Amino acid sequence: MTCNAAFIYSDELLRYHFHKDHPFNQIRVSLAKELLEADNHLEKKDIIKPRLASDEELALFHDKAFIESVKKCGAQQLSEQEAFPFGLGTQDTPIFPGMHEASAMLVGGTLQAVDAVLESGYSHALHLGGGLHHGLKRKASGFCVYNDGAVGIKYIREKYDLRVLYIDTDAHHGDGVQWAFYEDPNVCTLSIHETGRYLFPGTGTVNERGIKEGHGYTFNIPIDAFTQDESFLQVFETAVSKVAAFFKPDIIVSQNGADAHFHDPLTHLCASMRIYERIPVLVHELAHTYCKGRWIGLGGGGYDHWRVTPRAWAQIWHVMRYNEIKKGKLPEAWLASWQDQSPVELPACWNDPVDSLPTIPRKTEINEKNERTLQAAMKYAIPHN
Repeated sequence: MTCNAAFIYSDELLRYHFHKDHPFNQIRVSLAKELLEADNHLEKKDIIKPRLASDEELALFHDKAFIESVKKCGAQQLSEQEAFPFGLGTQDTPIFPGMHEASAMLVGGTLQAVDAVLESGYSHALHLGGGLHHGLKRKASGFCVYNDGAVGIKYIREKYDLRVLYIDTDAHHGDGVQWAFYEDPNVCTLSIHETGRYLFPGTGTVNERGIKEGHGYTFNIPIDAFTQDESFLQVFETAVSKVAAFFKPDIIVSQNGADAHFHDPLTHLCASMRIYERIPVLVHELAHTYCKGRWIGLGGGGYDHWRVTPRAWAQIWHVMRYNEIKKGKLPEAWLASWQDQSPVELPACWNDPVDSLPTIPRKTEINEKNERTLQAAMKYAIPHN
C-alpha cells in the first residue's frame, strides 16, 4: 500500500547555517533527499517548495519584539548586548546574515506541510528542514531561532481547529513545544528523550504534566544515558500507543531528531538504526488508526550528518510514501557522490552491523530504570469514556 505524501524541500532550506564548525548543519537535509533520489524513492512530483512564513504567522507563537530583533540581527543592526537577552549571538545560536529569512523559510516549510495534508489531499507530509523544538516565545535556544513546530501547531489550532498529538523522539527534550501548549488541553505533547541530568535543556521530567486546563496533557519519559534499542523501543511503543488511545488526536505532528544513535557526538544514548526503522512505522499506524492518516513529520537533531541522519530520515519517507522500511545496501551512486566529502567512512547498508554496537555493562540496570520511569509517566494516560 502506498500513501499520497508530500516532501517539503528547496535549496533555500540550506541558508539556515550558523558557521562551518557549528554542529547544526543542514547538509543533512540534502544528504537525505539525495539518498532517496539515488534509491529511486523520491520523484519531482512528490516535492513541494517551502514558503516564507509571514510575521503574522510567526507571531502565532513568537513575541513580536523577538521577531524584530531576529530581523535586526540578520541585518547586523543590533548590538551583541541588545541581542543577548533574546538568546541571539550565543555559542549555541550565533548570529548569521539573513537569519530572519532563513528561519522564516523553515517555519514556512512546516506550514506548507500542514496545508498539504489539510487542504491539498495529501495523507502525510515530511519537512526535514523543520523540527526546531527548542525555540521559545521570546528567545532563541539550542540551535533554534524560530520554533516551527510550535508555530505549525498554533496554525493548525487556529485555521483548522483540530486536536494535535505532538510526538518528539529527539534525544533532547522538546521543551519549546511543550511550554507553548502547557495550558492547552487540545494539544497533547509526548517527549521521549535522554534525562536532563546531563544533557541540554535539562527539562522534561515525569512531573512536568501541564497546568490549568492543560494539566494531564503533557507526557515526558526521560530515559537513562546509554539506553539501547530494546529499552528505547519498549518505552516508545508502550507510551505512544497509550497516549494516542488516551488523547484520540485528529492529527499527529512528529519531531524526528536522529541524535539517539550511538554515533551521535552530542548525546549519550546508544541506539542503532533499528529504532529509526520502528518509530515511523508506529506513528504511521497511529495516524491511520486515529487521524484518517493525517501526519506531519519534521526533522530535528542529529549531529552525525554523514552516517546516521540521512539514513534515519530517509526511512521516514519510505514509510510515509511506500509503507515500507528499506533493507540491504545503500545506493552505490549516493556513496560515490558523497564519500570524498565525508570525514568518515559512509555506511554500506541501511541498517547497522551487529558487531558495531557498543557493549553497555549497566544495560540491565538501565532497562529497569527506564521501565520504572515509563510506569510513572503513563500512570495518568487513561482513555476517557
